[in-house]
Amino acid sequence: MKFVILGFDGPDGEAKRKVYRPAHLANMEPLDAQGKVILAGPLTDKTGSLIVIEADSLEEAQRFANEDPYTVHGVFERVEVHPFTQVFPK
Repeated sequence: MKFVILGFDGPDGEAKRKVYRPAHLANMEPLDAQGKVILAGPLTDKTGSLIVIEADSLEEAQRFANEDPYTVHGVFERVEVHPFTQVFPK
């Protein structure tokens, strides 16, 4: 199943993002190596990040989002996880 993770930056998100980016990317690497990262990156209006992953359950996707260094260290002040159906690209 696919899930969208929306991470919304807190007031110090931009400054903290620079500090915790290596840990965040290291956390993403194993999932990416398994082919489970569909797409991921920061929103260019600097409000947060969009991550689309494959996971076995909503709980697994939520756990991944909650344990990410950006969440743990306060880059994200709020995280939403939603089930997602990909239509395009086919």
